[in-house]
Amino acid sequence: MFGFLKPAAHVERLNKDKIEPEYNRLRWQLFLGIFIGYAGYYLVRKNFSLAMPYLITEYGYSRGDLGVVLAAVSIAYGLSKFLMGSVSDRSNPRYFLPLGLVMSSIIMFTFGFFPWATESITIMFVLLFLNGWFQGMGWPACGRTMVHWWSHKERGKTVSVWNVAHNVGGGLIGPMFLLGLYLFNDDWRSSFYVPAFFALLIAGFVFYTLRDTPQSCGLPPIEEYKDDYPDNYEASHENEMNAKEIFFKYVLNNKLLWFIAFANAFVYLIRYGVLDWAPVYLSEVKDFTVDKSSWAYFLYEWAGIPGTLLCGWVSDKVFKGRRAPAAILFMSLVTIAVLVYWFNPAGYPVIDMLALITIGFLIYGPVMLIGLYALELAPKKAAGTAAGLTGLFGYLGGAVVANAVLGYTVDSYGWDGGFMILVSACGFSIFFLILALIGENEFHDEKVRKLQTQTQSIK
Repeated sequence: MFGFLKPAAHVERLNKDKIEPEYNRLRWQLFLGIFIGYAGYYLVRKNFSLAMPYLITEYGYSRGDLGVVLAAVSIAYGLSKFLMGSVSDRSNPRYFLPLGLVMSSIIMFTFGFFPWATESITIMFVLLFLNGWFQGMGWPACGRTMVHWWSHKERGKTVSVWNVAHNVGGGLIGPMFLLGLYLFNDDWRSSFYVPAFFALLIAGFVFYTLRDTPQSCGLPPIEEYKDDYPDNYEASHENEMNAKEIFFKYVLNNKLLWFIAFANAFVYLIRYGVLDWAPVYLSEVKDFTVDKSSWAYFLYEWAGIPGTLLCGWVSDKVFKGRRAPAAILFMSLVTIAVLVYWFNPAGYPVIDMLALITIGFLIYGPVMLIGLYALELAPKKAAGTAAGLTGLFGYLGGAVVANAVLGYTVDSYGWDGGFMILVSACGFSIFFLILALIGENEFHDEKVRKLQTQTQSIK
């Protein structure tokens, strides 16, 4: 039934004089496809957060109830990113990526055009769960594309630039919401259907631009083309792997992957604990109007663009391709910004906006680095699954707490209780990143010892 999703077959290799121009052309085309495509996913992911203030006032839902509904996206996305990551490793991203985007758009149109979609907690939970599942088809397909078309030494820069796509898409939700209010007579449901319309257009663009592997286009593997072979590279890594091999040989027994997965849970708790509750928190505590909250949402996301690029640069240039030290540095600064956002009293909106922008600037760098780290810890045919494991922890362990637990905590203990959870999460994220750094050092020392032993044997 879904045979069209299977990886494209290898074709006869092009003449040598055509390989370089074709590689250059396709890499630009593919990058545009996965960048704009992943930005499109974020147009139809977090719309519900902007609608929550209206659902509280018009329907009488509590923050805790809406937090549970919001958690549906995180639960489904975490599971889907892991399980669909395995499917993605054995699928053609040209079909896989736009299919998920189309399905998410349909869910958002349902929220926007059918009032029954918001009439009960159960209905909203089911719809958002489905949306979260379809959303899980985005990252793995993009990850598969990047590890096949960009070599190891290029990936730090490539992934950091690509990663800002979700800031571009997520940031545009706020302005699109204001545009919808203007065009459709203050209809708050336009927060769903206006972004969904543009997401459908993007799905068509993705299908037009994406391709599968270089070999399916008559090109050599990227490692051969760039003469850039990772330390653990084997020719067998070019072969498609079965699910058992991916899970048990390359993912579940990888200690470093588990460390960064736990770190990711706490990073995501902070990311979504601040982002998803910003419209409600700023409205209730800091006296922000709807338009100011929408722009704050926008600035939080777009501040992540230069922050992510800086973090990638720091990781590549300052720490020589090591991901954990840069992530530890940025998370330490996030802790300070969260404290300012918490303790700044109402009546000083500039400080609130600056604190929110600073958190957005800093938090997306570690998000990107953990995803990149996961891609580098497994062969490229298992990359989607490795990244899916960190996503599983990020969403089930982090975003769910940020949505459901944080909502009920604020209901019971006020916003101070919620911020205590956020600050604690900062500390735990740093702790697990330090464990990853220690493990990374041990792995590096072991490689040096093996190399020395081999050298002595030759002598």
